[in-house]
Amino acid sequence: MASLANVPYILGPPNTHHKPHNNINNNNNFKSLCHHLPFYRNIWWVSATTVTPKRNSSTITCFAANKPSSSTEISSTARIRSEVLTPFRSVRMFFYLAFIASGALGGFIATTQLIAALTNSSKTADIPEMLKGLGIDIGAVSLFAFLYYRENNAKNLQMARLSREESLSNLKLRVDQKRIIPVSSLRGIARLVICAGPASFILESFRLSEPFTESLLDRGVLVVPFPTDGSLPSFEIEENEETKEITTKRKRLWQLAPVYTSEWSKWLAEQKKLAGVPSESPVYLSLRLDGRVRGSGVGYPPWNAFVAQLPPVKGIWSGILDGMDGRVL
Repeated sequence: MASLANVPYILGPPNTHHKPHNNINNNNNFKSLCHHLPFYRNIWWVSATTVTPKRNSSTITCFAANKPSSSTEISSTARIRSEVLTPFRSVRMFFYLAFIASGALGGFIATTQLIAALTNSSKTADIPEMLKGLGIDIGAVSLFAFLYYRENNAKNLQMARLSREESLSNLKLRVDQKRIIPVSSLRGIARLVICAGPASFILESFRLSEPFTESLLDRGVLVVPFPTDGSLPSFEIEENEETKEITTKRKRLWQLAPVYTSEWSKWLAEQKKLAGVPSESPVYLSLRLDGRVRGSGVGYPPWNAFVAQLPPVKGIWSGILDGMDGRVL
């Protein structure tokens, strides 16, 4: 077994001209695993090389930086997406308000007429009819107020969800030592599974995913490990000629790494708060191909369920089943 993290580290500032040894083998099918150092304010590099007989040398480069928090206001993009998803909501809410105003005006008029009838004995016979009209007006106002309240709550929930999705799409991922991309770049390409928890939780998730590696990759699944305790998980993968293909796929499945950990921590804390999950609980979140959250839970990701539920991203059924990612949370 080859440990990918338990090796000496050389720390230095970004301006240090450090070059790794020339005997490092760069596999074209594998983007180097990258972890982060959340307690460093500036970007640092960490490199290490190990040479073992009959084993390929490996280099681990870790980057981390804390970026100023972005605004929590709902973006114009989220508002536009909300209008596209529910184009008639504004029209319904306008009519609800119009009916509420009409019923309130009718109720005011009926109330004044009822008061006048109660003070005039000649109009006593009209009181039952006035009470009936007043009751209809009150019922209409109550009904449309309830419908408006429900519609407004649904709008606020949708806007909050779209805002969280926009925040998630702007978070950064490191693909390899030279490339950082936003999560939105993987829309339509990959189904991300975010594993957030202590290093031990991520290591166990890594171990449990091993039997499903090929099936998960066929379904476009890529894992984003996010250690919340500041520890660097040490993935152990056996490297030899017999297991070269599966080793490459294992590394590819776990190749992504979060960048700007403060932004990821903030987004994750909001998700846990909305779901009523304790902040210290290890969780997973699975995303659809379109970048929306399709599932989440406390504990280890259900790799077998992902394989059973998600369609392959390639093949004869790929185009037909592109939207079969599950409902949106």
